[in-house]
Order: sequence, then C-alpha cells, then structure tokens
Amino acid sequence: MLKADLHVHSNYSYDCLNRPEDIIRRCLDTGVNCIAVADHGTAEGALKIQQMAPFQVIIAEEIMTPHGEVMGMFLKESVPNKIPFAEAISRIREQDGLVCVPHPFDKPNRHGLGRKNLEQFIDDIDIIEVFNARSPLPWFSKTSLAAADKYGKAKSAGSDAHTINEIGSTYIEMPEFCDKNDFLTALEQGKIHGRITNPFVLLGSSWARIRKVM
Repeated sequence: MLKADLHVHSNYSYDCLNRPEDIIRRCLDTGVNCIAVADHGTAEGALKIQQMAPFQVIIAEEIMTPHGEVMGMFLKESVPNKIPFAEAISRIREQDGLVCVPHPFDKPNRHGLGRKNLEQFIDDIDIIEVFNARSPLPWFSKTSLAAADKYGKAKSAGSDAHTINEIGSTYIEMPEFCDKNDFLTALEQGKIHGRITNPFVLLGSSWARIRKVM
C-alpha cells in the first residue's frame, strides 16, 4: 500500500522554500512513499524531484486561470500560467494528463474554482480534491466531498505543504499503481487520513515570498 500525499510544493513555487532533497528526506522519515508535486505555474520542480526520489512522484502543476486554480497531474512538461480554464484543460489533455480541481470551494484568498465554475466545467474534470490540510474550515472539505459524490468524480487529498513539516500531515492510504488509469482505480479504494494544518504555518508561505524578492 502507498502512503500518498497528493499535493506538495517545492522551492520552484513562488511561495515555498522546500528544497527537493529536504522533501525527499521528509518523505522517507514519515513513511510517505508517493507524492504529487504541484508547484504554482511550473512542473520543473516535480520533474527534478522525480529524478531524485526513490519513491513514486507524480508530475503535477497548479495552474492559475481567471476562474481559479486547476491542477494537471501526470504531466510531461509545464503548462503556462494565467491562461483561460478551457485552455488549461486542453494543455493538460494534450499531455495525456488528468484534470484535478484543488480546494474548489476555498475562495477568495485560495483561488478556489467555486461552485458555479465547477459545475460549468464538471465534464472536463477527473478528480476533485476533497481534503486539503490548508483549507481553514471543515465546511470546505465537506462541500468538496459532497460535490465529488454528486458528480461521480475521483477523490484526492493532500497536505498542500509549503513547509517541510507539513508533508505527510494528510495522505491517502491506497493501492500501488503504474499509470494514470491505475491511479484513478486506486483512488477509489483509498482511505484519507488528515488534519487541518495550524493556520500559523501560512506565515511560512509569506516568509518564502519575502525571501524570494530580497
């Protein structure tokens, strides 16, 4: 079985200082043996970590659109940031990737897609993130889970780690998989373990943004 944290950031994100080697060390220390590295606007960090890690790494990316964020999974290269939602989906599909919606109801500060946009694009969505450890209120997760059940979408979860110690705070216990189709099947059998992160960790993201402009 895998202990999979399906939403992790590296120092390739503008608001994160997690070095690839430190991410790998943290995973080994906590028994996490599968991660999706989903940096903001780039897949470069995920590609690098995949080359280094002795465990499974899913190449992912959080892409900002005018409607909110969308996550491409099983990518081969970066998708441009700040493009229309429909174009982001098209770019993900061109790479034979999966379309995941992270923290869909976390608005406005967390760039969630929101109910109206989720319903508009639901036919193009493969996965809904139903638990994100950085979502501050249980209502966000409950609403995401209800939407995934309503529309029959696969359910994902992750720490959304922007600091090292967050990695593994949320994970899915799930069977091993070898490709994106196996991944979707494995998610159906997965069990989510997680807790809401202490809001003070958000200061780590703020500090990272400051450090990167100094």
